[in-house]
Amino acid sequence: MKRLFSTLLALIIPVQAAVSQTADDAQARKARSVAQLRSEGVPSIDHLPTIEPESTSIRRNTEVVVQRAVALAIVAVKGETGDHAMGQALIRQFGAKGFFTPKEQAFMDDPDPSDQDQTNFTWRYEGVHVMLWALGIVPELERPDHICDVPFIANTLRELGTDGLMRGAKLRSQNELLDAADLTYRYDWAVVNARLKGEEPPTGLNKGVVHERHYALNWLIGYMDQDWDDISTDT
Repeated sequence: MKRLFSTLLALIIPVQAAVSQTADDAQARKARSVAQLRSEGVPSIDHLPTIEPESTSIRRNTEVVVQRAVALAIVAVKGETGDHAMGQALIRQFGAKGFFTPKEQAFMDDPDPSDQDQTNFTWRYEGVHVMLWALGIVPELERPDHICDVPFIANTLRELGTDGLMRGAKLRSQNELLDAADLTYRYDWAVVNARLKGEEPPTGLNKGVVHERHYALNWLIGYMDQDWDDISTDT
């Protein structure tokens, strides 16, 4: 009986420690994000939950992140230009057949998409920016108060291509991805809260940039295990 009790105790204690470390990890991440927001003068609320800890988040691999970056870039180009032939040419150039989600594929197959669809997909440049940051190509995610550098994205993809990205990219640590996701989640709360109050986003935040980053980062960390077309950006 004594041996059985010791065995059970040995099993229980590590589990309890792991749970405690998990909670502490998520709370520490939240605290860092809130401190950053306060330093910028961005509103926050204490009861906004933590995001998932590293131990329960999903880790993407480099290949799927590269494919996501390429797909997002191609749909964004078509969204910006409305040029169907160019979109098809880019699919061939980057060997991107099969990279697209169902909604993206429908957009790429449509020779005459609506203006709203074009606008929506043009915003995906911001998702490319996040993917290139996650892959170590973009050195940092700057404050989301301005749109990304589209010419840099175009030049980078043109120079490296899909194969070059696969060879040269290294996915950042899960901890870095989660830090960015947590901070962006709280930026998005501040933006949504301002909208509900009929106010402009605080401290110059760009609501479109914040939303697209939140969307892309939630996919990167596997939020609710959702596919790209179904990503939630709850605040």
